[in-house]
Amino acid sequence: MIIVTGATGTFGSLVVEQLLARVPAAQVGVSVRDPAKARHLEERGLRVRRGDFTDAASLTAAFEGASQILLVSAGTTGEAAVRQHRTAIEAAVAAGTGRILYTSHMGADPTSPFAPMPDHATTEALLRDCGVAFTALRNGFYASTVDLLLGPSGALATGELAVPEDGPVAWTTHADLAEAAAIALTESGLAGLTPALTAAEAVDMEGVAALASELTGRPVRRVVVTDDEYRTGLVSHGVPEAGADILVGMFRAARRGDFAATDPTLAGLLGRGPASLREALQPGLAPAR
Repeated sequence: MIIVTGATGTFGSLVVEQLLARVPAAQVGVSVRDPAKARHLEERGLRVRRGDFTDAASLTAAFEGASQILLVSAGTTGEAAVRQHRTAIEAAVAAGTGRILYTSHMGADPTSPFAPMPDHATTEALLRDCGVAFTALRNGFYASTVDLLLGPSGALATGELAVPEDGPVAWTTHADLAEAAAIALTESGLAGLTPALTAAEAVDMEGVAALASELTGRPVRRVVVTDDEYRTGLVSHGVPEAGADILVGMFRAARRGDFAATDPTLAGLLGRGPASLREALQPGLAPAR
């Protein structure tokens, strides 16, 4: 049985749908914090069990009988994230799973200024030492982040994409990465640390502003602000200080080049070219006709 954690979240739910296109529902189980939110999956024939990364006993039950487990990374950072990932890995090993897949990131690096990246690097080390076959899916940066930067209260509203100095980012869609995860769970080919799973091009904020201008038919100008100015602006608009620090760290990592690499592995898995940033943004930015 293939077990997917976080199956009611954005990424996990997409993976489940991709799996159901490949294997019978009876071969798929989900581990979720709130089984009531996964009732629709149970009605479709999937095994639904409660599993919480902060509750080892719940994971032991949720992972029972798993041949493979997809661990979708925790929605937190720092010590809490690493602790949750360690708990999930230990529960997977205890359950006798044959392979653990983990949603890592192309920028995983213990020295990264972007807070989730050291967490991913530490989790990859835990996987290497766990004694079970593993695959760390080094996903490209989610293209949905660009939507958050652009609007509706961002650059589309002001006409200015005012963010810190950056660097090219290999923006990649949730949908393509979820399909890749399902392929990795049902076919052979990916083991250990994967290459970066990315779209074919990396685009910086200047390119994002140009795309937004073209797709909306309205000018969007890229403006460089300092890290401190950006952080202050975020906090003044209600972003918690910890969240503002994470966003500033993203730009610091981007200008180091941490997210600039592109790789053909994702295209090879999908058997087609991954969606470009233009294709990812177009549905939401195309002007009404």
